[in-house]
Amino acid sequence: RSEARSQQTASFAVVVAIDFGTTSSGYAFSFSSDPEAIHMMRKWEGGDPGVANQKTPTSLLLTPEGIFHSFGYTARDYYHDLDPEEARDWLYFEKFKMKIHSTSDLTMKTELEAVNGKKMQALEVFAHALRFFKQHAVQELKDQCPSLPERDAIRWVITVPAIWKQPAKQFMREAAYKAGLVSPENPEQLLIALEPEAASIYCRKLRLHQLIDLSCKPPANGLAPDHSIDSSFRQAREQLRRSRHSRTFLVESGVGELWSEMQAGDRYIVADCGGGTVDLTVHQIEKPQGTLKELYKASGGPYGAVGVDLAFEKLLCHIFGEDFIATFKAKRPAAWVDLTIAFEARKRAAAPSRASPLNISLPFSFIDFYRKHRGQNVETALKKSNVNFVKWSSQGMLRMSSEAMSELFQPTISQIIKHIDDLLKKPEVQGIKFLFLVGGFAESAMLQHAVQAAFGPTCRVIIPQDVGLTILKGAVLFGLDPTIVRVRRSPLTYGVGVLNKFVEGKHPREKLLVKEGKNWCTDIFEKFVSVDQSVALGEVVQRSYCPARPGQRKTIINIYCCATDDVVYITDPGVRKCGTISLELEALGDAGSPARGRREIRASMQFGDTEIKVTAMDIRTSKMVRATIDFLSN
Repeated sequence: RSEARSQQTASFAVVVAIDFGTTSSGYAFSFSSDPEAIHMMRKWEGGDPGVANQKTPTSLLLTPEGIFHSFGYTARDYYHDLDPEEARDWLYFEKFKMKIHSTSDLTMKTELEAVNGKKMQALEVFAHALRFFKQHAVQELKDQCPSLPERDAIRWVITVPAIWKQPAKQFMREAAYKAGLVSPENPEQLLIALEPEAASIYCRKLRLHQLIDLSCKPPANGLAPDHSIDSSFRQAREQLRRSRHSRTFLVESGVGELWSEMQAGDRYIVADCGGGTVDLTVHQIEKPQGTLKELYKASGGPYGAVGVDLAFEKLLCHIFGEDFIATFKAKRPAAWVDLTIAFEARKRAAAPSRASPLNISLPFSFIDFYRKHRGQNVETALKKSNVNFVKWSSQGMLRMSSEAMSELFQPTISQIIKHIDDLLKKPEVQGIKFLFLVGGFAESAMLQHAVQAAFGPTCRVIIPQDVGLTILKGAVLFGLDPTIVRVRRSPLTYGVGVLNKFVEGKHPREKLLVKEGKNWCTDIFEKFVSVDQSVALGEVVQRSYCPARPGQRKTIINIYCCATDDVVYITDPGVRKCGTISLELEALGDAGSPARGRREIRASMQFGDTEIKVTAMDIRTSKMVRATIDFLSN
């Protein structure tokens, strides 16, 4: 496997991609014998009213003993139906993917909190979810294709945000090993795909009727622009409904029509707005081969649709008191989940052109619990809180005016706009022609409207029709051909600490180390790759290491990283140790007696893939040496 491209030739009968999202997840697959057909997972459970998508909520339910019970709608419904006293002991997890993004010192031991406050290792929780998808996918494949061999026939792809750091990507891989998707012995059977990259790959295959171009000018008969947007959406939805019964999507074998309009060198942004994060990637098309090249390192942040839910929770705290909401969550966790689901459905219905208020039903247990705890009615609390635009309706609902709803969206949407705007100002990102808006949050009319208003004048804002499934389908295409993204940008500066000859006047005295009569300067940061540097797929950085002792069996090399490029020493501010490379050396036989000179190991690192990889070779024997790279155990 010394050659970077050799892994591409490994034969997989089928690619299964799992889009593991903050709020919803799903899988899709394609047979390598028929790569133009992408099959969406089959429905196995009920959905929500008003939410017609093929994914399932990322909700996991474990028994009080911590044993897997159910996932998705099933988990949600079962949890809801439990007796409130009993529900307190069950472990229900939702929106847990965000924790991996927000934990700065992620390790294999990082814990997650269930709705009832009990803690469990994050790796276990993720493995439960991945195992669930594995079992469903394998069963569906067996039903479709009984002759499919269980082992080695499947290449798995798992999606992660492009802005995730290396430890988080490795965490996903470790969870997949734990779930039994692939064995750590065959790491190439699992690909980590970057979400906006997958979307980009799918968008190139689109035909014009599969797009909604928000930049289309309104007809001359004087209709307001949002009518044309709304009606084109309605048509798109109709078409979607018609194709609903078929779970197979056909993609163009070459590139789609929009793409044939695009020239070599055309640049576009993919804004992946999901439940948890906004994730921005800038790509340039390379002709003739149609590969993609990244122009600027991935950017974005934790500004997903969940931000709107948090704003709603804040509003409830403002009206009913923070301590009450905290108590209610702890004592009636299932009813709390109910309330968030009720809000979710209204959140999807929010649109800038909407004048009528949105009603959110409060669960009976909320109203009852409030009366018992506070000795007054919900209605009184609302009047007292003086919150503008939120009223109590006679049918026992919270009536939110459209202004109140917009206010909940505001903080998150303005962050997304700001991030896209900052990116467009970068010198590397000039001349953008298109902005593709993808991800679950891109289904929101509020976000669409804001993005179009902000960027419509400078570039064409385009939304694929089935926008919530864009990443999933793109991840399948990526699994069929991972070489499509040819050049990426390094998110950080990576390197190691080395000794150099000490130069008087150049090196500070405190770095002086005298060894065997020679003057050395310690702690010098030797760069492998710089932040935002272009790195091509398959490109390697090579370094040679001589084990200190002849009989040494293991060498460990510390890797340092930094967000800037101007580092000189590993002790500089902003530099941190972020990982280790381990080289396991075979014992030398008599042939390797010290008299034959020092042993030399050449390590080759790849920074151009979705994950950092390393291989190593013993120069003298030309044998591969077992090399591993670890970003999680620091």
